[in-house]
Amino acid sequence: GIIFFNNVGVLNMCGHGTIGLAVTLAHLGRVDKEVHCLDTPVGSVGIELHENNEVSVENVPSYRFARNVTIEVEGHGPLSGDVAWGGNWFFLVEDHGQVIEVGNVERLSAFTRRIRAALGREGVTGADGGEIDHIELFAPTDNPAADSRNFVLCPGGAYDRSPCGTGTSAKLACLIADGKLSPGETWRQESVIGNIFEATGKLDGDKVIPTVRGSAYVTGEGELFFDSTDPFRTGIST
Repeated sequence: GIIFFNNVGVLNMCGHGTIGLAVTLAHLGRVDKEVHCLDTPVGSVGIELHENNEVSVENVPSYRFARNVTIEVEGHGPLSGDVAWGGNWFFLVEDHGQVIEVGNVERLSAFTRRIRAALGREGVTGADGGEIDHIELFAPTDNPAADSRNFVLCPGGAYDRSPCGTGTSAKLACLIADGKLSPGETWRQESVIGNIFEATGKLDGDKVIPTVRGSAYVTGEGELFFDSTDPFRTGIST
């Protein structure tokens, strides 16, 4: 099993974190190039290792919860987007007037924080009152290897350097629901810094089972010591 954390707490699911975990486990000799199963807080996901540090993640069932929801964003005005689940709750926006490029990250972060504030202020949630804590903006890309470029604001205010595995899953569910992408057809999602996930989806009733493929690289190893003479070796209770 695996639990994901970011700078403010626990995440339901993390696609690029799962890819990184799979590559790390392979580096440590804990898994081989077969299909494996991981338990996450929102369900089981499958991982398959490939050559060149690439990993496929079969994510949890994903779906669009609400289409074309309009909110009033401070400093912008009315803004419409879809609410969708891809392992986390997302508000996905196409028509936003922002330039999605790495030199514009601070402005994009401020804008998407205002979107998240508007969602909370107006009581827009996912199913069963689930908090929409991820905001995803999309734009065309001039990269011929990708279909779209995105910017994703995560809980805590950090932005996703990857194309976001759960966000790509949510996008895939919306595309298939709209008939813009067929089950089994590949969607190539580029991030704000230019890396790409490839994704396909298969139908499971009224939901989509996404498979997201990307790469990760081991950049270092750390070693912790447990000194029996250290009076605080087991930590501190307050």
